[in-house]
Amino acid sequence: MNLYSTNNKNLRVSFKEAVFNSFPADKGLYMPVEIPQLPKDFITNIKNYSFREIALEVAQSLLGKDIPKKDLKEIINDAVNFDAPVVPLNDHLAVLELFHGPSLAFKDFGARFMSRAMAYLSDAQDKVLDILVATSGDTGGAVALGFLGVKGTRVTILYPKGKVSKIQEQQLTTNGQNIRAIEVDGTFDDCQALVKEAFNDPELNETLRLTSANSINISRLIPQTFYYFHAYAQAVKNEKTEIVFCVPSGNFGNIGAGLLAYKMGLPVKHFIAATNVNDTVPLFLKNGTYLPKPSVQTLSNAMDVGNPSNWVRIMDLFDLNIEEVRKTITAYSFTDQNTLEGIKELYRKYNYIACPHTSVAYLAAKEYNHPEDYTIFLSTAHPCKFIDVYPEDLKTQIAIPEQVQRLDDKKSHAHPIKNNFEEFKDFLLGS
Repeated sequence: MNLYSTNNKNLRVSFKEAVFNSFPADKGLYMPVEIPQLPKDFITNIKNYSFREIALEVAQSLLGKDIPKKDLKEIINDAVNFDAPVVPLNDHLAVLELFHGPSLAFKDFGARFMSRAMAYLSDAQDKVLDILVATSGDTGGAVALGFLGVKGTRVTILYPKGKVSKIQEQQLTTNGQNIRAIEVDGTFDDCQALVKEAFNDPELNETLRLTSANSINISRLIPQTFYYFHAYAQAVKNEKTEIVFCVPSGNFGNIGAGLLAYKMGLPVKHFIAATNVNDTVPLFLKNGTYLPKPSVQTLSNAMDVGNPSNWVRIMDLFDLNIEEVRKTITAYSFTDQNTLEGIKELYRKYNYIACPHTSVAYLAAKEYNHPEDYTIFLSTAHPCKFIDVYPEDLKTQIAIPEQVQRLDDKKSHAHPIKNNFEEFKDFLLGS
């Protein structure tokens, strides 16, 4: 698998280089030189394949000889050891549950695959791999559990003070071992900016072996394609063929993975991008002007992103042609009040309890309103991670998984810093 930078299509790097040096020097993002087309007979018969079999076919198609099939199969069998079921709500609406992994969020798929791919590709003589992660909520927990105890790695997670839920913070800060958490007095955008500045700092790059586990890393994007194919297989098994995916979107990595799957031959009729009031992309698709802005804190905090990093990948997939993007993606944004109303409506109409991000996706699916299609909206996190959001009558209906209950007995190891790069740099160099 060869990759180029979105800022330089003449650049060529290997998959290994893109994984370990997640940012090109020109500050673009890596994209595959060629997007392979999956065999038509695989798509035709996809309902007969298991989730792991689908994942192996997709991954091997993308990676080619970078990881031999036998080894890739072992990585996938270890990483994808939980399901992503499509739960029908009625004849034309369903929810894809992506929260059945260890951190109870969809990012488990990317983090677990990435950690195992990095461990496989890393040479024994290489110095410790320092993985920097900015999180608005769920990425950090998934990466922490995905890399916990993985030899040769050290993970530093930056999260915005007071802007993640209690359970999310516990998942970030109570691991110890090779996982470190930094509480930044700022927003997610500030955390992301600190990480990007670290990658551009000559002294840090000379001293440390840096890479990222955010969705900017191509090895996060690849495994997220798996569940789109798996969801399609489940829909086809239920005789549904006109498929629309509705994706709650913050940094736009999740929908970016779906669009990569689409470009590989997955028969998707349309995509819906659902955002909260951090509506940079919906406004861009409406008026043609891309204007990043400071992020605003909302109930759906994992989507609080004012300048989505992965949007450049999506534009690249469509050769920077906004009209082609508009043909494939419709975008909507919703307020916190809308989000709460969506949560209540889902429970009232379908007896289904959704997290705030899932509620935003449900609202967008309802707004799109094409009953002739089978719309699958993505549920990205377990509702227990946002327990304080719900009215009392719903709180009592939410089952708290055992791994969450155990968090209360663990000690937090967060390291607070100001929104200051020199302070962050000193932490990295002093560790």
